[in-house]
Amino acid sequence: MKLVIIEGPGKRETLKKYLGSDYDVVATKGHIRDLPAKTMGVDISNNFEPQYEIMPGKESIIKELKQKAGKAEKVLLATDPDREGESISWHIENILNISEDEPCRIEFNEISKSVVNRAVQNPRKIDMDLVHAQQGRRVLDRLVGYKVSPIICKKIKPNLSAGRVQSVALKIIVDREDEINKFKPKEYWTVNAILEKDDIKFKAALSLKNNKKYVPESKEETEKVLQEIDNKDFIVGEIKRTVTKSNPPPPFITSTLQQDALNKIGMSIPATTRSAQALYEGVELGSEGKTALITYIRTDSTRVSPEAQQNAKEYIIKTYGKEYAPEKFNIFKTKKNAQDAHEAIRPISLERTPESVKQYMSSDNYKLYKLIYERFVASQMTQATYDSQQVVVNVGEYGFKASGRTPIFAGYTRAYKLYEENPDENSNESKLPVLKEQDKLKLDNITKEQKFTKPPSRYTEATLIKTMEEKGIGRPATYAPTVMTLLNRKYMEKEGKFLHPTELGIVVTEFLEKYFKDIMNISFTAEMEDDLDKIEEGKIKWQDVIRKFYGGFEQELKAAYIGSKKVNIQPEVSDVVCEKCGAKMVVRQGKYAKFLACPNYPNCKNIKSLTPPKKPVCSCPQCGKDIVERHTKSGKLFYGCSGYPNCNFASWDKPTNLRCPKCKSYLTVKEGKEYSLFKCSNKECDFERKEETKQTENKE
Repeated sequence: MKLVIIEGPGKRETLKKYLGSDYDVVATKGHIRDLPAKTMGVDISNNFEPQYEIMPGKESIIKELKQKAGKAEKVLLATDPDREGESISWHIENILNISEDEPCRIEFNEISKSVVNRAVQNPRKIDMDLVHAQQGRRVLDRLVGYKVSPIICKKIKPNLSAGRVQSVALKIIVDREDEINKFKPKEYWTVNAILEKDDIKFKAALSLKNNKKYVPESKEETEKVLQEIDNKDFIVGEIKRTVTKSNPPPPFITSTLQQDALNKIGMSIPATTRSAQALYEGVELGSEGKTALITYIRTDSTRVSPEAQQNAKEYIIKTYGKEYAPEKFNIFKTKKNAQDAHEAIRPISLERTPESVKQYMSSDNYKLYKLIYERFVASQMTQATYDSQQVVVNVGEYGFKASGRTPIFAGYTRAYKLYEENPDENSNESKLPVLKEQDKLKLDNITKEQKFTKPPSRYTEATLIKTMEEKGIGRPATYAPTVMTLLNRKYMEKEGKFLHPTELGIVVTEFLEKYFKDIMNISFTAEMEDDLDKIEEGKIKWQDVIRKFYGGFEQELKAAYIGSKKVNIQPEVSDVVCEKCGAKMVVRQGKYAKFLACPNYPNCKNIKSLTPPKKPVCSCPQCGKDIVERHTKSGKLFYGCSGYPNCNFASWDKPTNLRCPKCKSYLTVKEGKEYSLFKCSNKECDFERKEETKQTENKE
């Protein structure tokens, strides 16, 4: 029996199916050895030597690994195919006392039978350059987090954290907010003419004066234009006709998948991460069992294997026609700072169309698989072409512009429409009639509108990740965790889909920028990522990178600790008056949500919810009034009577209006994705029943 050790248990069943009975597969459930949780674990005086220890709760897994490895004829380490996975394999190798010269490491970019079996036949030694790159990142992040976090906790408030990547990402959010606050709107006016020829109407916008770009800047100026063109003819001037081409998009990488999932199908970053992981590890496909559908999901490369390209070409010809397949395969340029360790994210087999597997999948998994599938197919198709026209219509010394675009050949757009983050609301593109120079056009209507220039948009989760990628901050595996950390730490908040910094986030950023210029420097952070790549390539030693950084960092630590004063964060004052003492209540941040508190605490301990409690649509078993959601001071949810304090009914479990068929007590319910569990509230009664949810009964 051969033993294969993996990270996530989600892919165990899929691998077992492909490897057969000669192999046992065991999952570590992530890291099993790491730097200690309660001490820094880095010996700075000893060349930054990391001091690893077994992670709490992993003892039983290690015991199982040792028992099975001792009986196995061969141990193969199949952790994820990236730096972190290589590092986990190295830790396992050390714990199991496997020789460093033993070819025990296998990796696969996709979980398919051919690729997995080819991997187990070709094991290699642990790549220590990859391990050193991950070790350098881990030590660097530990030094920053462990040294800076206590300072901001002391100088600002407890329970704060700083990080090499997260703090720079927060700076991006804060800088954008600063741009918005400093922005001064500038007035301008639009003048649009609705023109007509051959019963076809189209819009043209005032754009020129004496053949130069022109936009009126005031109402008076606009009125003057309208007076000067009144009763004058609209004559077609210059016409430009061109055939424009639109290139297919590259297949997804981690960041672009997260962006399009949010923009096109409304999936949050955590939901996208969960679904992508499930599609990579495998989903149950009826009699086929657990089957992986996509390639590895943490990648910054647009590279596609020749085999996958050939399969795509055959699929495109069969599905859309020969004209939709380019003569040469589409090759996309990978960004300069990309690691390029893996292929782009793509379907493992195009035979498994989204529709063919839809019945077996959750709504999120189906939508994401469809997005990945269609994007990959489109990436291997021909360009889309359009017949484009740009027309200038002259009225005296003024020129109105109109444009139109008619599809000639759909190309890749047959499979996938590109997402436009900010479509031009002033676009004058429309269907144009047949026009020739000196044509006289009929004026149907003319309108004017006052407008003001707008500040730059706040970031969304998707555009923040896009910016991090463009600036070289972090790597595919760190984008989503960084965004979630900033939200969870209350350094930023979401309003709709847009992110804005909290007062705490601004204060922390200003403090870090004042005392830690290097770690808050975007270029410095990007250069550090480049150095980590060089460690992976074996060009430099990880200790040298840390040593170079730590010299200046140590001086910044001393200056921040000695030279800074305690920062007082002023709470937001509301319009709500405390009925107990008359003071205006202030907004405070609890563990789970904001609430109103009296500023005279501890003399006055009055607090209020900022939002009215939700009604769970059931009546109080004691008095018949509505049951509402409430929270304890620590933020824990419970259910209570809206008639409190006259009625003191409360329950940790959600009550219902249903009655137990055995003892007639009220039933409680726990609602899950697949079923709801109804239980009797009477502790001495054992009645319970499960009911499938509508989501399960009607899977999309």
